[in-house]
Amino acid sequence: MSDTNKPLAAGTSPAWVRSQMAEPLPAPLSDVGVVGWARKSLFSSIPHTALTIIGAYIAWSVIWPLIQFAILDAVWNGEDREACVGHHGACWAYVKAYLPQFIYGRYPTEEIWRVNVVYALFLLLLVPLAIPSVPFKRSNAILFLIVFPILAYFLLTGLVIGDAVVLPIVETAVWGGLLVTLVIAVTGIVASLPLGIALALGRRSKMPTIKLVSIIFIEFWRGVPLITVLFMSSVMLPLFLPEGVTFDKLLRVLIGVTLFSAAYMAEVVRGGLQAIPKGQYEGAMALGLRFWPMMYLIILPQALKLVIPGIVNTFIGLFKDTTLVLIVGMFDLLGQIQSSFTDPTWSSPSQGHTGYLFAAMVFWIFCFGMSRYSIFMEKKLHTGHKR
Repeated sequence: MSDTNKPLAAGTSPAWVRSQMAEPLPAPLSDVGVVGWARKSLFSSIPHTALTIIGAYIAWSVIWPLIQFAILDAVWNGEDREACVGHHGACWAYVKAYLPQFIYGRYPTEEIWRVNVVYALFLLLLVPLAIPSVPFKRSNAILFLIVFPILAYFLLTGLVIGDAVVLPIVETAVWGGLLVTLVIAVTGIVASLPLGIALALGRRSKMPTIKLVSIIFIEFWRGVPLITVLFMSSVMLPLFLPEGVTFDKLLRVLIGVTLFSAAYMAEVVRGGLQAIPKGQYEGAMALGLRFWPMMYLIILPQALKLVIPGIVNTFIGLFKDTTLVLIVGMFDLLGQIQSSFTDPTWSSPSQGHTGYLFAAMVFWIFCFGMSRYSIFMEKKLHTGHKR
């Protein structure tokens, strides 16, 4: 007879108390893992199920033809258009043949090493600056923001000391491809942020002159399309300069893009400043801090942290807007791709689709990288603002 069937002894209570905790039972398979996530997120109700099915159908209708075109039916190797004629997929052999022009433009082949050095220095300085755990941030920032631009300028344009040619001069007119895109985007991003912060502070200033100048500047540049700014800086500005005075076309574009982006950046930063409680200002003044120490130590760190998504969104928009420089005769990545369509050597029905797909992939990689990094910084700097 088992212990459970034994009769109770006289005077023994029928109550039974477990002396050890029971082992927890595993969660049902339908509530954990991929199946559980799908039930909660995709099929939690009839409307959600219907939307999931419709969304999956639309995604499949778009993604599968793209996979077929870009991978399954693509041509990867070839010497000319004959390799791609008759195929319905992407002509990656054409991209491979034109890849140096897409990256460097018409930069002299024997001097391309200079561009590669600039790319390498940019990555070597940017990566440790972007990783919070890497030490020596101040020194790294000085190298990236002050030393690197000077070195990059002389490496890309050339250096002549007296009669000695240290580095041959390379005119900006022959620059192109990804080089022009990165030069305009990085310069605009780095220069527009401090200028935008200054304009935001100026717009909130209690001094009427500074406030009026900041408002006029911001509203003027926000009310003019970027394409008009580029056209004016490249075509109309030389007409107002004294005879014999001229600026490099790339420099005029950089100034126009920076001022345009700074106006939008100022409004983003101003939103962050307005989100800071008045008590923060009063507490800083109670400590005896003057205006600039108060802004540098207390107000701006909080304000910029709150508007990280807006700042990065402005950067992404600026990076994509670099394609507009084509209208002033500068061949960025997209412009270089479009100019390659005139080459009959690679003329094929899929050439245009392949070129634009390649441009979309490059821009997506950079923009997605900035977006993910902004999310990482938001989580890193999160200090409990959410409830």
